[in-house]
Amino acid sequence: MSSAKASVEEAGSQRLDKWLWAARFFKTRPLAVEAINGGKVHLDGQRAKPGRSVRLGTRLSIHKGQLEWQIEVKALSKQRRPASEAALLFEEDEQSRLKRQELVQERRAAGPSLRVEGGRPTKRDRRRLSELTGK
Repeated sequence: MSSAKASVEEAGSQRLDKWLWAARFFKTRPLAVEAINGGKVHLDGQRAKPGRSVRLGTRLSIHKGQLEWQIEVKALSKQRRPASEAALLFEEDEQSRLKRQELVQERRAAGPSLRVEGGRPTKRDRRRLSELTGK
């Protein structure tokens, strides 16, 4: 039996935060817990807690920034595996995938974003401030 099949379970249940981490939606489990507690993840149309059980066929709605996934759980995994194997854990709705791809293409077409206000001042900004204050 290959290692990919050995790490993927076909039955049972798993914690929601652990599944989201194993499916590579979040880089760490604490980030997954934060998103779940923040209402960014819905399980079968309702808000859930991180310890809620995920089973095969469960429908999830995941929001990250402007992106949204509508997925169905197809398998469970005991550990985090490569992205190619993690993609086998779920199936995304076609409409959700198309909408997300359109958003990504729009963002790419818009070009690089400008500097975010309120960030650390550049050297030029500091020079202008010192000219205004006379220091």
